[in-house]
This record gives sequence, C-alpha cells and structure tokens, in this order.
Amino acid sequence: MFVRKKKNKSGSVSIQIISKNSGKYKVVETIGCSSNDYEIENLLLKANDRLLELEPNLFDFVEFTEKKQKLTNKDMRVIGDELIFGRLFKAIGCESIDFKNIKDKEVFKALVISRLLYPGSKLYLIDYYHIYKKQKIEQNRIYRFLDKLYQDNLKMNVEKCIFNHTKKIMNDTITVSFYDVTTLYFESESEDDLRRIGFSKEGKLARPQIQLGLFTTLQGYPLSYEVYEGNKYEGHTLIDILEKFQNKFNIQNKPIVVADRGMLNNDNIVYLENNGYKYILAAKIKNTSNEIKDQVSNLTFLNDGVIHTLKIDKEIKYKDTNEQKQTLQTKQRLILTYSSKRAKKDKYTRDKALEKIEAKLSKNITKSDLKLSYYAKYLDIDDKCDIKYKLNPNKITNDEKLDGIKGFITNDFILKPNEVIAHYQNQYDVEKAFRISKTDLKIRPIYHRVENRIKSHILLSFVSYSIYKEFERRIKKSNINIKFKLTFDYIKTMYGYKTPLGVEPLEMDEIQQQIYDAIYSKQKT
Repeated sequence: MFVRKKKNKSGSVSIQIISKNSGKYKVVETIGCSSNDYEIENLLLKANDRLLELEPNLFDFVEFTEKKQKLTNKDMRVIGDELIFGRLFKAIGCESIDFKNIKDKEVFKALVISRLLYPGSKLYLIDYYHIYKKQKIEQNRIYRFLDKLYQDNLKMNVEKCIFNHTKKIMNDTITVSFYDVTTLYFESESEDDLRRIGFSKEGKLARPQIQLGLFTTLQGYPLSYEVYEGNKYEGHTLIDILEKFQNKFNIQNKPIVVADRGMLNNDNIVYLENNGYKYILAAKIKNTSNEIKDQVSNLTFLNDGVIHTLKIDKEIKYKDTNEQKQTLQTKQRLILTYSSKRAKKDKYTRDKALEKIEAKLSKNITKSDLKLSYYAKYLDIDDKCDIKYKLNPNKITNDEKLDGIKGFITNDFILKPNEVIAHYQNQYDVEKAFRISKTDLKIRPIYHRVENRIKSHILLSFVSYSIYKEFERRIKKSNINIKFKLTFDYIKTMYGYKTPLGVEPLEMDEIQQQIYDAIYSKQKT
C-alpha cells in the first residue's frame, strides 16, 4: 500500500491510501480533501500514520522502541477528550448522525467536545485542534460549518438520538417532564426578527435576546428544545413546544407536564385539558382570587411540611381557533404547603415595601408611583376631592395570613399531595440545567448575529449538555471520591504518546482510572 495525492477537477487535492493487487489499484481509504497547502501537508502526515496502522512495519516499530527514552513533547498527545467524551458522544447516539461529509462530522464532534473542555467562543476550537489534534483549522472553516450546520432535519435527528437515549436511561418511560424558559442575551444592540429586546431574567434590559425553551425529565435529562424570539411572552411558548414535542416523538402515554407559574394562563390550561395532558403548575396564592384566598386564610399551618388540599371547580373562558368565545369546566386540586423560611422571607419583603410606602406617603404619592409597585395593593384611595392614598390595615393583615404558603394546581387526582409537591420541587434539576448551560458551557452571552449561526450555537450547546448529563450520571453511579468539577481537569491531563502503530496511552493515576472505568464499565441504566 502507498499514499497518493490525487488532483481533482475542482482544483482541490485528495489524499488517499492505495493498494495494488494483481496489477489493479484500489482506494483503501480517503484521508481527506483540501485546496489549502498547509492542510494537504497535515493530511499527508495523517495518511502516513494511517498507513503504518494498516500495514505496520516491524522495523519501524523496533526503531521507535529503541528511541522511546527520547520522547519529546511533539510525541505526546492529549487523549482524554476522545477517550471520555468521544465515547459518550457515541453512547448518546450522535455518532450515527449522517452528515454526508465525514469532515463535517469531525468538526461537529470537535465543537461539541471542545465546549465541554474549553467552553466559550467557537474560536477556542482552533486552540482545541492545536492542543488535542496537532492540527490547524482555519477560522473561516468554522464559520462556514456553522452557517450550514443548522437544518430542521438535522436538529430533529439530533433530538431523536438524545430523546431515545434519555428514554432508555429512564427505563423506556417518560412519566413526568418539566418545561422552563430562559433568556439568552447578545453582546450587540441590534435587533432582528429573532433577536428582540424583551423582558430579561438576567437584567440585561437594553440587550437584544432570544428565549430558549427546554423540556427535560425531572432529573434534568434533556428531551427537546425550541428557540423563540426575545420579545415573545414565555407563557405563549408552552403550546408550541408541546405540539412539536408530540409530533416529533409520537408519545402514546403523555407525560405529566410540570411548569412554573409563568405558564399558568387560561390558553395553556385549556390546551392541556383538551389534549389529554395531566399537569402540575405552580400558583402564587397571593395572586389568586379573593374566594380562594379566603379559603386558604381559614386553614391552619402550624409547622413546616403541613399540607392542605382544596378542590376547585373552575370555569375557564377562552377563544377557540376560530376566535369564538368558549367556556371549559375544569376540576382541579390546589395543593398547599407551608414553610417557615418562606414566611420569614414574605414578611421581610412586605416590611421593606411598607417602609418605602410610608416614606412616600409623607410626601404624597402620585399615580406614577404605583406603576409596577409591590406596595400598591396595600393602598386605598381617599374619598375626598383631592386624590390621596392611605394604607389599608385590613389588606396588610390579609396578606400576612398567606405568608409562607405555596400552592400547586393540578388536574391529577391520583397522585398523592406529597408526590405533587415532590414532582415540582425536582425543578431544581431543570434550573440547574440552565445554570450548567449558561456557566459551565458558557452558552451566554452570544456573539453571533446571523440567525443560522445562533441556532447552530444552541444546537451544539444542547448536545454538549446531553453529554455533560450522561457523564455526570455515570460518575455519580461510580461514587468517585472527588469533586465533580475536578474530573474535567483529570480528563485534560490524560496523555498518550505517538508510535508507528498509533497512540499508546500512558499509565493513568488512580482517579483517572476510576473516571475511565466509570465511562467504559457496563452499567445498568
């Protein structure tokens, strides 16, 4: 066998490994194709290394062994990326995604793994290739790849692989799913159809943003995601993502949908009821109807963990798809729980608000003072001709009665009250998912301005997060006695050295071996 440089009609050069048998030449393997001289030289080196793997020369190996004591940094390779995260990339099903171009699959995989080891700018990939692959990759090539990466069918294939993997580790049953929305801002002040200035959960009020809706299991394992315009009301995203979720995966046994109070609006409840979904939605008791508040005020909450249940027959008014007014009769349960810690917080918030209002009352309040003010609910308008405001002691007393009480609305009458509460409280893992995406993987701020690149950025982060969660799951099951974040440092220092037959791993230390065993041992899901 030998290495051949083949010139193509396009002007590029293909590097191939050729075998000759009975006078006939056969392409054994195509290493790659490029029109860049530097890349061609790299492909030739790669081809010669591959040739030694396919047809090892004993004399070359003996010569290398004799020189083994003279190893230099040029002979060393960092192998932890491929050894650990490359394995998990395959485990969650991403290895099977068809990119048609093998080089595109390599760049996709490298972008995903580099985000785990070197989170931040895509241009970190240049450093990643240099350190881990001993190769050079041009900046323009990264951006060209990002331009063509995001396609609806590709996103669907990625989500299906990850959904199937999540379903497998959940014993093929998704009984409960959690939905939440976060905002991701841009280091730019320019808006477009996708990047819009809207309500920011991160306080970036003057920055354009997008919204990311994420479906996960209650353990935080990813199921699906969608990207929305930055100024879209988050409560209007639930129906859209549920419809897409159902169409993509054709789920027969629909999971219980758990979401925060931002999703508690009539349209969402009507959709969930009419489409056979059970739901658990958080409800802020102090914002409910006076009738419900009166019922709750008459209940006794002596200790933490006390639970009460109220049955609610509710008539919901809404407009159907033809804009015709309709009503829906619903039966719900309101699960109520008490926390003394939450009660102290509620009291502190109210006391601070009253301090502010009393200071303002001495100077005479105007209507403009009441806009979006927490304390407005404590005021009455004086009946005199001049508009003046005064504190209403009854409103303050009624508010005090609801301190520390949290509510959950559900249409599920089978779950026990403590199960309803436990399901919702597991949202911490989903919120942790957003924290991981925003901090550990540095999903924000986003520097891209082209829509396809923005969506490619989110897709890469979704896959990286999926690998992160699978890595976390396996490490936890193995009970390795080390802080989780430090595992990444141990992976970065897994080394091997180049030989004519490939890369030979160096002996691992105790922790590295435990990490390796956690990833490669056969585990029950």
